[in-house]
Amino acid sequence: MIIAVLDHAGNLLRDDASKAIFPWWSFTKPVIAALVLRAAEKGLLDLDARLPDWPFTTRQLLQHRAGLRDYGPLPAYKTAVAQGIPPWPPSRMLAEAKAKELAYPPGQGWLYSNIGFLLLRLELEKLHGCGLGQILRRDILQPLGLSARLAETPEDFDALHWDAKGYHPGWVYHGCLMGTAADAARLLHGLLTGSILTHAARSSMLSQQMQAGPIPGRVWKETGYGLGIMNGTAEGAGRLIGHTGCGPFCANLVARFPDLPGQPIAAAFVHGGNETPAEFAAVRAALEAAGSSSENTGYPGSEI
Repeated sequence: MIIAVLDHAGNLLRDDASKAIFPWWSFTKPVIAALVLRAAEKGLLDLDARLPDWPFTTRQLLQHRAGLRDYGPLPAYKTAVAQGIPPWPPSRMLAEAKAKELAYPPGQGWLYSNIGFLLLRLELEKLHGCGLGQILRRDILQPLGLSARLAETPEDFDALHWDAKGYHPGWVYHGCLMGTAADAARLLHGLLTGSILTHAARSSMLSQQMQAGPIPGRVWKETGYGLGIMNGTAEGAGRLIGHTGCGPFCANLVARFPDLPGQPIAAAFVHGGNETPAEFAAVRAALEAAGSSSENTGYPGSEI
C-alpha cells in the first residue's frame, strides 16, 4: 500500500513513494464534476436542461440519479477486457449496456453509473472542442501545478507502480487520470479549498443528493453522494469527502476528513481490485495525522 497525507493548508505530512504512479480510476469523477460546474457558471450549459436525445439532465448525471445502469457487470464487457482487445467505441458500449432502457425514471432513484460520467465527458468535449485530456490539463492540472495526466493508451500504463498486465485505460469510458498519491491528495485539496471552484459551485458539489446507511465490512457508517463526490461518514473519523476508485489490479480512496484536527486529506492506493483495504488505510492514516487513536475504531494497521 502507498499513502500520502496533506494537512488543511496543503502541506505534505506523509508521502510513501513520491515517484510512484497510479491510475486514479473513479477519483476522476470529482474532477469531471468540477469541469461541468465551471462550464455551468460560465453559461456554457444548463445543469437542469435535458441532454439532447436523453430524458435526464446534467445535474441528474452528476448525482447518479439519471436511471442509467452500468457497463461493468456486462459479461461481454468482462470477456473483452480479459481478452485484451481494444476498447469498444462508446456507441457500441451504450448499445451493449442497453443504456436507453433506464432502471427507473430520471430523478426517482439512485444508481451508480460510469455511463453517466461518459455522457458528461462527451458533453465537455463538445463544449470545448477538444479532448478531455487537454481540458483537464488546461483548466485543472496546470493551475494546480500537478504533473498528473489522463491515461489514454496501454503505453501510458507502462509507467504504473503496479503491473497493469496490458489493461487499456480506454475501457474506463469516462476517463482515468493517473499520477502520484501526493498529487491525488493535492488535487482534492485544490477542489475543496482553492480557486478552481467558486464557493457556490463547491457548495453545490458537496450538497448530499443521496443519503443511506452503513456498508457492512467497509468504513462507511453513513453513505452519501453529492455532485460527483462521495460525502459520508466513517466510524471514529467523522465526515469523509472524496472518492474511491477501483480497477482490475489496484484501488484507492482519496478523501478529506474535515471533522478531524487539522482536517487531513489522505490518499491511499492498494494492490488488488478491492477498494475496501484502501478505505481502511486512508481512514487510519487520517486518524494518525490528526493525532487521534485508531485502537478503538477497529481499523486494521499497516499489514493491510
